[in-house]
Amino acid sequence: MNDTTSVAKQAANAPAEAALMPPVDVIEDANGITLYADLPGVPKEKLNLHVEADTLTIEGELALAMPEGMEATHVEVALPRYRRVFTLSKELDAGKVGAEFAHGVLKLRIPKAEHAQPRKIQVAVG
Repeated sequence: MNDTTSVAKQAANAPAEAALMPPVDVIEDANGITLYADLPGVPKEKLNLHVEADTLTIEGELALAMPEGMEATHVEVALPRYRRVFTLSKELDAGKVGAEFAHGVLKLRIPKAEHAQPRKIQVAVG
């Protein structure tokens, strides 16, 4: 799995829209990978995940409301969205991605394809 870009185009003809690149942890085991992405301030309804061919895209819009009548004097997070794009290995089964989202952390489980799963080979005596 490769991280391909932090700022990407929405469509082939669309201009690039700047986005924050969420930090991720990727843990691999014998049966697949688990990806954790930190997306603070993103409500579940503003989170979009898509897999197309071998590309996984994570997008989320921040929903941090400023109290009425107040104005920020210092802003460190000026971009209102997250976006991260990954190229998935052919060993992974993109059709079986599982997702959980809690407390601003996205957890994706992507199992290995059946042909890439470890298997025990029986040895016949003879």
